[in-house]
Amino acid sequence: MRGFAAPSYPISDPMSDPSSPPSGAPGWLTLVMAAACGLIVANLYYAQPLIGPIAAALALPAASAGLIVTSTQCGYGLGLLFVVPLADRLENRRLIVGALLLVAVALVALARARDAATLLAACALVGFFAVAAQVIVPFASHLAPLEQRGRAVGNVMSGLLLGIMLARPTSSLLADHWGWQSVFGVSAIATLALALLLWRVLPERRPAAQASYAALLRSMLRLVAETPLLRLRGYYQACAFAAFSLFWTTVPLHLAAAPWSLSQSQIALFALAGVAGAIAAPITGRLADRGWSAVATPVALLLIVAGFVLSLVVAPGRPGSLGLLVAAAIVLDMGVSASLLLSQRAIYALGASVRGRLNGLFMAMFFAGGALGSSVGAWSYATGGWTVSALIGGALPLLALAWLVLRGARAEAALQPT
Repeated sequence: MRGFAAPSYPISDPMSDPSSPPSGAPGWLTLVMAAACGLIVANLYYAQPLIGPIAAALALPAASAGLIVTSTQCGYGLGLLFVVPLADRLENRRLIVGALLLVAVALVALARARDAATLLAACALVGFFAVAAQVIVPFASHLAPLEQRGRAVGNVMSGLLLGIMLARPTSSLLADHWGWQSVFGVSAIATLALALLLWRVLPERRPAAQASYAALLRSMLRLVAETPLLRLRGYYQACAFAAFSLFWTTVPLHLAAAPWSLSQSQIALFALAGVAGAIAAPITGRLADRGWSAVATPVALLLIVAGFVLSLVVAPGRPGSLGLLVAAAIVLDMGVSASLLLSQRAIYALGASVRGRLNGLFMAMFFAGGALGSSVGAWSYATGGWTVSALIGGALPLLALAWLVLRGARAEAALQPT
C-alpha cells in the first residue's frame, strides 16, 4: 500500500480548526463510501437466509440455528464498543483499511469451517472487524456542512441499507448454485479489493482527540450517562432492529416450509423485493434537515408494526398471498430505514469531537437489539411458527412507541436536531 499516495483533499476536523468548516465530499466519493458501507455490512447478513443449510451441514440443532446470525451481530456489537471509538483518536483511513483486511481473513476462516464452534468464532470475528462501516458513516458526516449533514448521511446510509437488503438474495443465489461456502469465499475477495480501493481514494482524517485508548473507553461510560438523546434513540433503534432481524431470520424458514416450499433462489427473489425499503433513507435525511424528526419518528415505528400486521393476514397458498408478504417486507424495511436515519442524524449533531464514540455506542445498542431479535426469531419459529414470531416482532416497535408517548413533551424536544 506504500505505493499509493493519499488523495489531494485531506479534511480538517472542525473541532481542531473551527475556521475551516467542511466543504463537502465530491459526489463520486460519496457514492464510493455508500457502496463500501453496503459491501462491508452485507457480511453480517449473508448467513441469514442460509441458517438452515449451514446448521444441517455442521450438525447444529434447529433451535440453535439463530446463533449463526447472533454470533456475527454480537461480534459487531463488541467491535462498536472497542474498535469504533478509535475513530476519535487514530487516522481514519488506516483504521478502515486495516479492519477490512482482518474481515477478509475471518471470511476465509468462515468459508473453511468444518464444525459449529469454528464457524461461530469466525462469524464473531467477521462482525468485530466489519465495524469499519461505522467509521465510514460518521466520516461522511465530517465531510458535509452542517446544513447538508442529514442528506450526506442519508446517501451513505442508503448504501449501507442496500447492502443489508441485497446480502440475503445474493447469498441465497450463490448458495443455490455453488454451496454456502462460496458466499464467504467470494466476499473475502471482494473485501480485499475494497480495502485496496479505499486506501487509494479516501482522504486522510486525523482527529483532534489525543486521549489514550483507555481514556476513550472510560469516556464512553460518561457519554452514556450524560447524553439522554443517545439513550433514547438507542432504545428506539434496539427495538426496531430487533424486529427487523427477527423478521429476516424467520421469513426464510417460513418460505422454505410447506405450503410455500420455496427454493433458495426463490427466497432470494423475495428478499430482493425488500430492497425497495432503502428508498426511505435519503427521503428521511431531507426531512430531518428540515426539522421533521419528531413527527417522522413515530410514523417510522408504526410502519414496522404495520409490516408485521400485514404478514399476519397473509393466508399461505392463496392467490396474491406471496405479494402481500412482499409488501409487508417492504413496509417493514422502510420503517427501519427511516427510523435509523433519523436517529443517526440526531446523534451526529451532538459534536464532531465525540462523534465516533457516540456512533459506536448508538450502533452497539442497535445491534444488541438485532442479536436478540435473531436469537428469539429462530426460537419463536421453532416453538410456535410464523404467528408467534410475527406477534413478538410487532410488539417490539410498540415498546419503543409506548416510551415515546410516555415521555411526552420532553421526548419531542429531545428528538429535535440541534
